[in-house]
Amino acid sequence: MKLTILLLKYVLILQLFIFGYPIYAKVPLKIEKLQVEYMTNPKGLDRAKPRFNWIFQNMKDVFGQTQKGYRIIVSDNLATLSKGVGNLWDTGWQHSSQMNQITYAGNNLQSDRTYYWKVKVKDQYGKESAWSTVAQWSTGITDPKQWKGEWIGGSTLFDKNAVDCNIPDPWFRKTITLSHKPGKATFFMASIGYHELYVNGKRVGEEVLAPTVTDHTKRARYVAYDIASYLQKGKNVIAVWLGTSWSIFPGYDLNGTRPLTPLFNGQMDCYDHINPTAQESAFYHLVTDTTWRYKDSPNKLIGNWNFGQMGGEIWDDRKHEGDWNQLNYSDRDWNQATSYPLGIKISASNSEGNKIVQTIVPISIESQPNNQYRVDMGVNFAGWTSIKVHGNPGDTVKLYFSEREQEKMTFNIHSAVVVGNSGEATFQNRFNYSSGRWITIVGATRKPSLTDIKGWLVRTAYEGATSFECSVSLQNWLHRTIKWNFENLSLGGFIVDCPQRERMGYGGDAHATSETGMMNYHLGAFYTKWMEDWRDVQGTEPMVGNMRDSNYARKEMTSGRIFNNGVLPHTAPTYWGGGGPSWGGIVVSLPYFMYEQYGDIQVLSDNYSLIKNWLSFLDSHVKDNLLMRFGGQWDFLGDWLWPNATAEGMNNDKPETLCLNNSYRIFNLRTAAKIATILGDQVKAAQWTQQADISSKTLHQKFYQPDKHVYADGSMANMAAALLAEVVPADEKQAVIKSLEDEILIHRKGHIHAGITGGALLFKYLRETGRNDLIYTMTSQKTYPSWGYMKDNGATSIWEMWEKDLPGHSLLHSSYLYPGAWMIDGLGGIKRLTPGYSQFVIQPPLKEETSLTWAKTNFESPCGLIRSDWQRTDGRLRLNVMVPPNTICILKIAKDESHEIPEEFYVQYDPKDSFYNFYQLPSGEYQF
Repeated sequence: MKLTILLLKYVLILQLFIFGYPIYAKVPLKIEKLQVEYMTNPKGLDRAKPRFNWIFQNMKDVFGQTQKGYRIIVSDNLATLSKGVGNLWDTGWQHSSQMNQITYAGNNLQSDRTYYWKVKVKDQYGKESAWSTVAQWSTGITDPKQWKGEWIGGSTLFDKNAVDCNIPDPWFRKTITLSHKPGKATFFMASIGYHELYVNGKRVGEEVLAPTVTDHTKRARYVAYDIASYLQKGKNVIAVWLGTSWSIFPGYDLNGTRPLTPLFNGQMDCYDHINPTAQESAFYHLVTDTTWRYKDSPNKLIGNWNFGQMGGEIWDDRKHEGDWNQLNYSDRDWNQATSYPLGIKISASNSEGNKIVQTIVPISIESQPNNQYRVDMGVNFAGWTSIKVHGNPGDTVKLYFSEREQEKMTFNIHSAVVVGNSGEATFQNRFNYSSGRWITIVGATRKPSLTDIKGWLVRTAYEGATSFECSVSLQNWLHRTIKWNFENLSLGGFIVDCPQRERMGYGGDAHATSETGMMNYHLGAFYTKWMEDWRDVQGTEPMVGNMRDSNYARKEMTSGRIFNNGVLPHTAPTYWGGGGPSWGGIVVSLPYFMYEQYGDIQVLSDNYSLIKNWLSFLDSHVKDNLLMRFGGQWDFLGDWLWPNATAEGMNNDKPETLCLNNSYRIFNLRTAAKIATILGDQVKAAQWTQQADISSKTLHQKFYQPDKHVYADGSMANMAAALLAEVVPADEKQAVIKSLEDEILIHRKGHIHAGITGGALLFKYLRETGRNDLIYTMTSQKTYPSWGYMKDNGATSIWEMWEKDLPGHSLLHSSYLYPGAWMIDGLGGIKRLTPGYSQFVIQPPLKEETSLTWAKTNFESPCGLIRSDWQRTDGRLRLNVMVPPNTICILKIAKDESHEIPEEFYVQYDPKDSFYNFYQLPSGEYQF
């Protein structure tokens, strides 16, 4: 190590200093990972002014690289771009270090076009880089008036009284004749319910369970399919397979204003050239209308897409027609499609779709009495299965899925396959998914082999951002399993509470998942889409007490009346479910979390009205500066699912709930004030700050117990929420912190005693105040209640409750995923200083805070790859740090461990801190 330090010091002798920053070899910056709207080469965007970003390659032995300028060019064809000409936009040289969230400001973009772009930069010496590789994006239908297709479907409508869906998933076909093969042809397909697209018998694209889930009372989303390569001169067949799924979801049933049956709307223009000019007209135009023909497929939804009735699918192999989507197939006997006029908006997802990301193979198959076979998939997961069975022709083989080894089926998740004439058949999901670990096969005549069965994890196709590993196996298990849960809960462009019972996007649960998600995955597009879902559902009353009110615009089984004010249901885009102020309040918190993570100001402005309306709604329930209880039985929840919660009651009407919800409202107000300041609305910023200050004083007077230095019941949730919301007066703060410590360490003997929302607020406060010691203590326990208790009880996923065996509760849930963020910014020590990580801190935990001897963390921030690799051996701290180009790292090390870091890096960052030394590191890789 001394040799490494010596060599670094020799390098430092050669450096120059400009404004305090060391400068090294003049190596040009290398640009990589160009993205538009957080995605790589996205298709079908309907944004008029998309945003660009890039990062730089980390190069070995190169230090101090910064960007001082950039030039972006955009063209509608590659030939022009290759000449260095942006015929749509040329920024010219911009003197700026910005490399993300750069908004397009060129000529107007046309619908259904592909655009190409590249960028070059200047470094701190004024030296130009090479042009980046060429990136691209395509536009969707940017003007709603350009949609010419009709909404079409079959004639069978959903029977609301049916236990199982009565609609076979329909096939559709349209034969077209082209005068010649097109250079460009994009089929834009929106659907209510899932869909698959085929051209001349071939499946188009890799996206599954398309499109992303959305509120079908307001909009439908489309997918842009590039099908030019599938088409040929002469006759072609365009075929569509619809899946019922969300088309019959009760939350989207507005008293018959939309037919409950799967529908789609599509159109396509064929052009001669791959890059048609603005003046080039399409030589062929296709739309959906009643000339399309349809037939029932052999596939049908089991269940009715209702609470606890998500079911599965049944495949009738006797009806299988492998050539139904091919050109030589005759659809003469098929029915004419029905046109259904709808007034909902059609828009792009502007986010990743779903994909198959991992194969799961069974670990054992056990024979059981009565010719039943029990399959152990080895892990609790949500996704697809393929199961080959043998049976008598016409027999129905049933497949039951379970999270619990002792139960045949949990949450009514089951599928089936009808055996064909060959005596064998393969069930495979297409328009639904299962959730569980064990599969019981009933009705087969032969035990399947391990190779007859496969599973696949299916989720939204965002990219991973982080790797983490440390010296403690429990922490590694916890990080892996938290990520596993997150991936299993993110199917369809939003985070669900659980993938089997409800599939609802709870706002309260998002507090437990959103920061963990953003610290481990690239979720900019994902959360941008989910925030649009929240804007769609605003104004609709949540699940309230007056469920028998005959004036409801919705059915009693689902959400409430349409109020058209700032009220929010507790889930989006799904409406259903109970919650409280911190459920709707995610519309304030999540945009701000995104701003901090990505430097995204647009997400603040896009959702500013949503935020103002929500806070105005809360104001209508404030009396004497305190938020009062509102709604029905399930509308004012505080914390949820803390240990032993079911025995204690849901804590709805107790003072501790009122205290927690008022602290959260104040947290919302203070967050909104920060947002208003960023957006330049000083009036609102002052108003919300004043409201927060006044309400803080009232809450403190009402709920603070000065003799115990606690709020309300003295729970972790209430003390953390009050501290996080800055309710606690300065002269009482240390006493309250000490009470929180005692609650964790003494009263609860190091165990967590909080639930979904309370635990998320607790961990957020402890992360922000650097209390690795308290978090590590809670995450290291192995007895109830703890994550280690789950692990020692055979968990392969994080449970809904701290208890395992309570019936009706999920073993794959969003409840307790909040440690996943701390593992990166606490154990890894990578902490954001400025929005988007242009400046950040690396601060390994102190030796007395954890029992770790090493941790390795790689985090691909919005500004590039950050590495924090630390270990303690023989009483010495060793560090391997990577700082990406165009960023600055502040290394924060305890003084007793920093004596061999070269003094050239030392900075007076925080003169009041007598415990730590601070070092400023420009870009590069360092070993100390």
